[in-house]
Parts: sequence; C-alpha cells; structure tokens
Amino acid sequence: MTSIIIFNWIFLLALFPIAFFWLRRAYRILVKQDFREVALKKGMPPANAEKYAPYEMVINMVGGAVMVVVLVAVLGFQALTSEDWIAIAGSTLWIKLLASFALSRQAHGLGPKTKAKPAALDGRSDKTG
Repeated sequence: MTSIIIFNWIFLLALFPIAFFWLRRAYRILVKQDFREVALKKGMPPANAEKYAPYEMVINMVGGAVMVVVLVAVLGFQALTSEDWIAIAGSTLWIKLLASFALSRQAHGLGPKTKAKPAALDGRSDKTG
C-alpha cells in the first residue's frame, strides 16, 4: 500500500514540470512565433512549420491546462479522488503524446524520404549508337 502512495506522489509531482513544459511550448508558438519545436521528428521541425503551428499550440495548451486544473483540484481543493485525478492526468498525458506524434508524422510525411535518382541510374542512357 505504501508503494502505491509513493508512486502517486511521484506522479503528482511530475505533473508540475509536464504542465510547465507544455504551456511554455504553447506560449512560444502563440506569442513569440517560435516554430522550432513544432511537429518535431528526430529533433527537426518540418520545412513548413508555420502550417502546423496552430495545431501544435492547441495540443500543448489543452494538455497543459488540463494538468494545471488537475493540480489545482487535487492540491488546492482536494476535489478529486486518487483514482479520478490519476485517470484524468494519465489519459491527458497519453492523448497529448499520441496527438503530437501523429502531427509530427503528418508534417514530415508518413513514408521514408526518397532521394532523387542520378541520371545514370534512372533507366535512361546518354549513349547513342
């Protein structure tokens, strides 16, 4: 029983940096127009990050706001039971991660990048004869 309580506290304390990080990313996109963290794939944004910035901003803003509401409800008002806030925070965490992942794959394309074929390898021959 005590191990469950310890893990609950660790998860609750982890909500602070998670909410801060997500809200900071939304602030950077909305206010500062900084698109370096939009739809990242292998640490690189897509070529047209401005196109996907509103979606990434909404994903981060909603996720961060839900985490802040959970923190205030649990620590400030003690309005949620342990099972309720863990379910809300856990679902929000996974939905946000999967939504950001899907957006990054959409922004970068779903398949592997194809390289342009050199003229000698594309089936055409420059030799006449």
